[in-house]
Amino acid sequence: MSFKIVFDYILTRSGVGCGAGLDGLRSLLERLGNPQERFKVIHVAGTNGKGSVSILAARVLQEAGYKTGLFVSPHLCDPCERIQVDGVPVSKQEFTDAVLQVFQEEEQELNFFEILTAAALCHFARAGVQYAVLETGLGGRKDPTNVCSPTACVITSIGLDHMHLLGSSLSQIAREKAGIIKPGVPCFSGTVNPSAREEIKKSAKEKHAPLRFIGEGEPFYEYAFDFVQNQTVLRTKDGKEWTLGVLGQRQGINACVVYQLAKYLKIEDDAIARAFARVRLPGRFEVINRSGQTFVLDGAHNAQAVELFLEFLSKTPYAQDATLLCGFMKDKDYKKLLSLLCPRFKDIIITVPSVKRGAGQKEVFPSLPRGVKVRFFKEPSRAIAEACKAKKVVCTGSFYLVGLLRQKLFERTKK
Repeated sequence: MSFKIVFDYILTRSGVGCGAGLDGLRSLLERLGNPQERFKVIHVAGTNGKGSVSILAARVLQEAGYKTGLFVSPHLCDPCERIQVDGVPVSKQEFTDAVLQVFQEEEQELNFFEILTAAALCHFARAGVQYAVLETGLGGRKDPTNVCSPTACVITSIGLDHMHLLGSSLSQIAREKAGIIKPGVPCFSGTVNPSAREEIKKSAKEKHAPLRFIGEGEPFYEYAFDFVQNQTVLRTKDGKEWTLGVLGQRQGINACVVYQLAKYLKIEDDAIARAFARVRLPGRFEVINRSGQTFVLDGAHNAQAVELFLEFLSKTPYAQDATLLCGFMKDKDYKKLLSLLCPRFKDIIITVPSVKRGAGQKEVFPSLPRGVKVRFFKEPSRAIAEACKAKKVVCTGSFYLVGLLRQKLFERTKK
C-alpha cells in the first residue's frame, strides 16, 4: 500500500470527539507489545515554544551520543517530518509500515493523532532509540502522547489557544497542560504567567513531582542577535558565550530550559554547546535569502506567538517595507491576529492554507480592521507567486502556509 493512500486515509480520521481515548490507546499499545516502554521519554507540552524545545532537546540528546527519536507536529513540508530518528525524518516506507502495524492491532477506531502517536512509538521501538522526545499535539492531560511514562517533562509558555477545547483562561489551559506531570517525575517549565504557574505548582504538588521554573540567568542572562549568521549569542554570568543557531524572542528562555533539562540528564556542557550551535528550527523565525530577496518564515498562529514574533521582528532589519503573506485556520482567533498584524504592514496578501480547516474569504474579510486593504488569493500558490515579487516577505499565521512557501523556495534553489 502506498504512502499517499495511507496518509490520505488517516486524514479522514481527523475531528474533535472521535478516537479511542487514552484507555483505548493503552490497550492498543499493549497488544503491540508496549513499544513506549522500550526507551526513555522526554515529554513536552505548552502553548508556544514546545516544538522548539522538543527539537532542541532531541538535538542535545543526539550530540550526547544517544540514539534519539523525535515526535512533533504539525509538519511543514512532508508528513514524515513528524517522526524522526537522530534528526532524520522517517522514509515514506517506514511511515507506511508503522501505520499499518498499528492498524493490524486496531480494535477501537483511532483518530488521526492517536494513529500517528502509536506509529511513532512503534517505529522508535523498532529503530532501537534510547530516548524519544514527544511533543503533545493538543493540551496534555488527554493528549495521546500522555500514555508514556516519562523520565522528565517540560511545560513551555502558556497562552490562549484552542480555548474551545482547553478552557477560556490561562489557569484552565495550564491545568490541561500540567496533565502530563507524573508522580515523582521532574518537571521543568519556562512558564511566566502567575496564574498558569499556580496551576502547574498545584499539579506537581499533588503528584509529588519535583518542579523547577526556569527564567533568564539560568544560565543565560543576556542575548545578542547576529542577523548576518542568523543566530543568537547567549552569555552566562561568568562571561562565557554560547552560540544558538536560531533567532527569536523567547529562544533564549527555551535554551535555558533545555540546558537545565540536559544537566538533570547528566549531559556534559560540550555536547549541549554543540547541539545549540548546530540546531536549526524550520519555520520558527527562519530567515531564507534567495537571489537578493529575504523571506522571514514563522508559524505563529495564536495571539501570544504573533505578539512575540512582531516584537522580535521590529528589532531586525527585515521589518521595514516587507510584504506580509498570511493565512489562518478556521479554529483560530484570526480577528485578533489580523488586528495585530495589519497595522505593521502596508502590503498585505491573504490566502487560504491548503487544508480543510483553512479560513477563506468569507471568514477572514469581516474580521479585517476597518480601512485595511489587502490582496486576497484563494490559491496559496498564486498568493506565494505574488508575494515573491517583493524584495522582503514575511510569512506567518499558519505552519501549513509557511511550509508550502518554504518548500517552493527550496524547489527554486534546486532548479
